[in-house]
Amino acid sequence: MIKALVYLVIILIGLVISPYLSGINGYLYMAIGDYELETSLLFALFMAILFYATLVLIEWAVVWTLNIILSSRFLPEKWRKKAARKHTLKGALALAEEDWSAAEQAMAKGASKGEIPALNLLAAARAAHHQHNIEARDHYLLEAEKDLQASKAVQTTRVRYLMQQGELEQARTVLDKLNPTSKSKAPLLRLALELYQAQQDWQALKLLLPIINKRGILSAEEFQTLNSKTNKALLQAAAEQNEQELEKAWHWLSRTERKQPRFIAQYAVGLARYERKEEALKLLFKQLKHSADQDIFAALTAIVTPADLDARKQLFDLQSKYAENPDYQACIATLYDQSKEFTESLKWWRKVCFQAPTKSRWLALATAQEHIGELHAALQSYRNAFSD
Repeated sequence: MIKALVYLVIILIGLVISPYLSGINGYLYMAIGDYELETSLLFALFMAILFYATLVLIEWAVVWTLNIILSSRFLPEKWRKKAARKHTLKGALALAEEDWSAAEQAMAKGASKGEIPALNLLAAARAAHHQHNIEARDHYLLEAEKDLQASKAVQTTRVRYLMQQGELEQARTVLDKLNPTSKSKAPLLRLALELYQAQQDWQALKLLLPIINKRGILSAEEFQTLNSKTNKALLQAAAEQNEQELEKAWHWLSRTERKQPRFIAQYAVGLARYERKEEALKLLFKQLKHSADQDIFAALTAIVTPADLDARKQLFDLQSKYAENPDYQACIATLYDQSKEFTESLKWWRKVCFQAPTKSRWLALATAQEHIGELHAALQSYRNAFSD
């Protein structure tokens, strides 16, 4: 619009001054070597304008021609990129429908000229994995790994697929290269958590758990359950190695954890393996002064033998305090079973099964009943055991 106004102003100025210039043609003389040119000033201006307009027209024609040539030259590349987008869309839809074969083919075709080749290759690897085509899956992952930005994502995916395949050692090798830390992404930490549990690598899991808790990957309840399982497994595994490892594992626990009955019980069982039964019993009875706990009673039944008369007497003396506690009742019944006093153990197993029946307790009652000849009652106890 502004350009048109400028042109209009120029035309109007020309119309105004043209009568004054009509009688003034001017004169232009040019000499270039042996050539001479004589013309009017107005004609020279007209030719200059015409020459400039011709140059502009030639320039536009050249640019237009070059654009046509270049567009024609790269047209096949555009077609290939457009086809890649179509294949990627088709593959994405096939993935959503879990049509793994079609998804693999489409994603693989769209990878070469796709906007994000690594994404296509990872999708193709996923489809191949679901078809149990391990060779094709690994090929796609290797190709995707060439993109340095996708390298960690590819390795994380490889760990997941190897775990699902059951190749835990290979998965661990790849995971160790990734080195899960507090700065790692949540998916990698979850894989590490799952793999360490599958391999029962409790030491690695113990080191990882603080990170897991800090990042909020597990709920509070899930974390406490797994932490407890890990600590007990650490103590048990250490006790099976040697006394030094047991002490190392025990002091690896926090001060709060060393006060918890479940860990005290596991530690005491380990101590008893290395001729430290007196120390183990002292720990367990000290805990019973505060409260009754199932793990403490279970540890006592595992440690105390018929020859440990003092320990047995201490347990029997607790009857006035814990007589109605099912865990205490099961402990006393087990002690009588150890000394083959089945008439006495029968009384206690009946109390246990009346208050807090479980399969193992029904079976223990049935065994006691068999020993004293109550076969019909024993048969009923067996039925109760397998009906719970």
